Parts: sequence; structure tokens; C-alpha cells
Amino acid sequence: MSQFKTIEPQALWKYFEQLNAVPRPSKKEERVRQFMLDFGKGLGLETIEDAIGNVIIKKPASEGMENCVTTILQSHLDMVHQKNNATTFNFDTQGIEMLIEGDWVRANGTTLGADNGIGVAAIMAVLASDNIKHPALEALFTIDEETGMTGAKKLDGTLLEGKILLNLDTEDDDELSVGCAGGIDTNTSLSYKETEINNNSQVFDITISGLLGGHSGMDIDKGRGNANKILARILWKINKEIPLQLIQFDGGSLRNAIPREASTQIAVAIENESNFKALFQEDTLVIIEEFKTIEPNFKIDLSPATAKGKAMDTEGFNSIINTLCAVHNGVFRMSPDIKGLVETSSSLARVIIKDGHFSTQSLQRSSVESTKAEVAMAIRACFELIGATVTQGGDYPGWKPNPSSNILQLMRDLYVNLFEEEPQVKACHAGLECGILGVHLPGVDMISFGPNIRAAHSPDEKVQISSVQKFWGFYLKTLAQIPSN
Repeated sequence: MSQFKTIEPQALWKYFEQLNAVPRPSKKEERVRQFMLDFGKGLGLETIEDAIGNVIIKKPASEGMENCVTTILQSHLDMVHQKNNATTFNFDTQGIEMLIEGDWVRANGTTLGADNGIGVAAIMAVLASDNIKHPALEALFTIDEETGMTGAKKLDGTLLEGKILLNLDTEDDDELSVGCAGGIDTNTSLSYKETEINNNSQVFDITISGLLGGHSGMDIDKGRGNANKILARILWKINKEIPLQLIQFDGGSLRNAIPREASTQIAVAIENESNFKALFQEDTLVIIEEFKTIEPNFKIDLSPATAKGKAMDTEGFNSIINTLCAVHNGVFRMSPDIKGLVETSSSLARVIIKDGHFSTQSLQRSSVESTKAEVAMAIRACFELIGATVTQGGDYPGWKPNPSSNILQLMRDLYVNLFEEEPQVKACHAGLECGILGVHLPGVDMISFGPNIRAAHSPDEKVQISSVQKFWGFYLKTLAQIPSN
């Protein structure tokens, strides 16, 4: 028997478990799209797939709500695929292995997919129910949210008639999100000269692990370590005292995740080995002390190794390491209008140095288009100074808050009545699809909410069972109170 059959709401957990049995990486959603098409058709509901691959399932209003505003329920089908280095797992063929630990559900060494699988499951449960009160529904399941928001960008808006949109992709159960950041990707590339490793050298691997990582929007202001920046800092500091030869550098994994792990291989003259080890020990102790409150499992390891290739020439090494240390990472500007909101940021997500080629991936976010352009310019300029080719794309707009939103007022009042406290009405520093969907669905009144999800985009991702129950009750009450046309 499934371990989730005794957890309420049973229908939601049933569909979340079924969904997580289907591999669903971004840009490889064929199987999950077919899963959703089969689900909708199996219920006898009108089921549509648009040209880009978004799935739309329409359900008539329940008895007595035929004159209420048609409502769009929206979540994305894809999930971030990350695992710990020690975990053996094939995301292309395996379903997520879920575990219950007290009041939380997590995965076994991988991301859980609660982002945004809980939202998908909540929509499925309502579509399948014959006793939940609701207006006419248009369930919109978008693709490729995590790596470009392609589904939202290329949505065929003519397929939808709803005038209210409930996005189920927020990660705190006391929040109503009414705005979000837009973003732009910056990718860089540079060839460098290689040279032979000097005679009488010792090769070492330096590895950073155990950082929390997390969502590069929602968690960018939490002071968490960026493995790429920390590793570049170590190399820069030691190289000022002892000449190093850089053989390889590999840090981070996904463009929208704070890098948790990074490794590099360097060569040191044997005559400098003892001094190198002393400097390494001194620098790493300082860095670990800086992060000890936030990053309790942070480790920096040094071990002898066998060279995996040639070394970077000295000029290229100095130029590239200087750039990695100089490029902005983290909060760029706080909002002057909304207290506590990160307005603009940048995250250095991926760095690869290998076989004569240097490349990076970073993501800039902002709720203000002009400062998004400014931080993107700053990142671009930093890499162009060393002659790198810079490509910027994947640009998507933010979602401007509407304080006079009718659905916001309805849900705020309902939240107070249910929980006897005010919800937090916020804009978030993440790339919700609402900003893009608003372009295709002009005039639609939008809001985003969801249960407590922690450490999304990392193998520590987890969702709180009691919070899902709170969210579910709030969600059903909202559907029951959608106003008349």
C-alpha cells in the first residue's frame, strides 16, 4: 500500500505520487504531457494540446455556479532535476523516490518536484472530483517553466476564456503573490591557450560541497554560499602568493539554482607544496568561519590527483580568475517601494574551464525592466573586458502588482476569516509565469499561492504535509466563492 494513502487530502497526494512516477525534466516533457492528455481524456473532459505542448483541460461549472467567472487554474509540468553527487539516479528513466519524515515529504537524494508538482496535483484532484464546488474551469499545464518559460511564452491565448487566473506556484502558505521578477540569461564563451604542466609539479583536486544552494531568485538574499565564487576566491588568493596552473574547473549545474558544489584541478611546483597547503588551510578556515551560521555542512577538500589534461596559460588564468572574482553575484538592488523585496539580482550559476574553453551561465532577475537591463549590462561588460563572447537571451517580463485586484481582495478576506490573521501580500523575486501569461491573456486578474516548500531546486527540497492541508482548504474555499460574471 502507498505510504500516502493515509495522508489528507488523499486525492492530492494520490495524483502527486502518480505525477512523480513520470520523468519530467524541462524540455523533455513528452511523457508527462501524454500523462496529462490521457488523464483529461480519461475523465471525459475537453482536453487540448497547443502547438508548443501546453495541455489545457476544461471542466464545466458545478451545479449552481454556472454564472460565475470562468477561472484558469495554472501550474507547470516540468521540474528541476538535481541530485547529490553520491546519489545514483537517472532522471530520464526513474520516478522520484519519495519519503515521509514527520510533517515533511522529501526525495531520496534528489529534488522532489513539489515545485510545481503539488500545484499540478491540486488541479488534477479538482478536475477528477464530483463533489467540489467550482466555477467553469480551464486547467492550464505549461511546459519548460524552469529553463526558459517556453510554454508560457508561446501559449496560444485564444484557447482560454477565463478572466481569473490562480497560479499554484508560491512556496509559503501565508503569502498571496501579486507580482514577480522578470529575467534574462547571460551565457559567455572564451577560448584560451593551453600549456604543458610544469615538470616537478604536484596536481591537486579542490572540491567544494555541502552548501545549501537553492532557488537563485527566492533564496538569493539569504547569504548562502555560491560554490563558483568561493572556489574562484580561493584560487585568486593563493595564486597571489604561489604560482598555480589551472587544469580544470567545473562548478554548478542549473542556470536557476545557486551552485552547491564545484571542483577544480590545479598544479603546484613541488618546492611550493608545503607553503601551498598552509595557505589553502588558512584561506579555507577563514571562509568556512564566515559561512558557519548559514552553511553548517559546508566542506572544502584538498586531495592529490592525476592530471586530467593540459593547463591554462598564465595570462588566461589571471584574466579569467580575476573576472570570476569581479563579476557581481547576489542582490544588486533592493526595492525602494516594497519593504524586504529584492528588486534586482544576478547569480553566477555555472562555470566550466576545460580543454581550452571557458564558459559561464548566469541569470539576472528584476521586477523593474530598467534595472534588469542595468545588471545584465554589468555582467556582460565584465566578461567582454576579457574578450569573451557574450550571448543574452531568454528575456521574460516581470508581473507588475495590481493593488486593486478583485481576486486579491476576495482571497485576502477569505484568508483572514479562515485563519484569523492577515496574509502577506507580496511580490516575489522569482520568475513566475504570470508576467508572461498576462501578455497573452490581457485583462485577466491573476494571483499566486501555494503550500510551504523549502529548498526548491536542490536535493534538500521538501514540502510540508500540514501546510498542504491548509493550502487545500483555502484553495477549495476560494473556488467556491468565485463571483458571478
